[in-house]
Amino acid sequence: MKQPVFFHVRLHRPDGLTELLEVLGRFTPVAQALPPAAVIGQMAGALRLFNIGPAELALRVRIQAIALHGLETMAGIGPSWSVAAMASARAGAKGLLSVAPEEVDSFLGPLPVEDLYGIHRAQASQLRRLGVDTIGQLADLPTPTVMRILGRPGLAVRERAQGIDRRTVVPAQAVQSTSVRADFPSDVLDGAELRATVLRLAAEVAMRLRSRDQAARTVTVSLRTADRRDLVKTRTLSAASAHTDDLRQAVYTILDGFELQRARIRRISVAAEAVDSAQAPMQLTFDPVREARVRVEPVLDALNQRYGPGTIGPAAAIAAA
Repeated sequence: MKQPVFFHVRLHRPDGLTELLEVLGRFTPVAQALPPAAVIGQMAGALRLFNIGPAELALRVRIQAIALHGLETMAGIGPSWSVAAMASARAGAKGLLSVAPEEVDSFLGPLPVEDLYGIHRAQASQLRRLGVDTIGQLADLPTPTVMRILGRPGLAVRERAQGIDRRTVVPAQAVQSTSVRADFPSDVLDGAELRATVLRLAAEVAMRLRSRDQAARTVTVSLRTADRRDLVKTRTLSAASAHTDDLRQAVYTILDGFELQRARIRRISVAAEAVDSAQAPMQLTFDPVREARVRVEPVLDALNQRYGPGTIGPAAAIAAA
């Protein structure tokens, strides 16, 4: 039985997921979108079909993504889902990292235990408290020890530390999503201008969702810093929503979670993974201010659709106009 080969391809920003899935689909029918900004593919068949090595095939994927859709990507190659995902996160300036089966132990072993793909923060903290600092140390733990520390879920965690991931790729269409982006003429700190801009973007995303009869299930904020780092955080809403207030609260919470301090921001994007509004429950509240804002949204949407996005919106977003 031939060794499986997984490609995990990340976008630098959370828009373009549908296009990236289309590109990978040119090489394999076994590709799955991983919102908000990645695609996983099983590529063993494609390697036999094209008769080339994994690194060359991944390079072709990246070239087509940039040439056809302007998408900058980072690709990781590995014998399992989790190894490929961890490789793509460490692709570096070359944008590509391949981990062969015989290299899995040396690749994973020295990494901090909290860097293991799919591990929960509480699990990593518990392991750290007991002196398990690296993925290699976790991989070497006996089964009874793992069970005592992490319970039965810890067995799957240890398998991933050993490079084993039993998940299979499920071919599917990319989720519906919408995103907007703002580039600053000069770098800004976290403050009034950044907050006003992210509010304006959230309001525009909310308007687009309502116009498509959709609601946001998750909201993602992406930042590009002055030193060209990409920071991405996603928040799942307690209930799918297309109301501006709900998206505003989500993006502000995400910004607080970045703990930017003195980081200088060059670009910001807001994206929403969407579902049909029929899947968004209608929630009655006793907040008259919120209810008034919800009722006025169709009027604001009509004005913005007629005169252009941003014509009318939250007062706090005016500083970003």
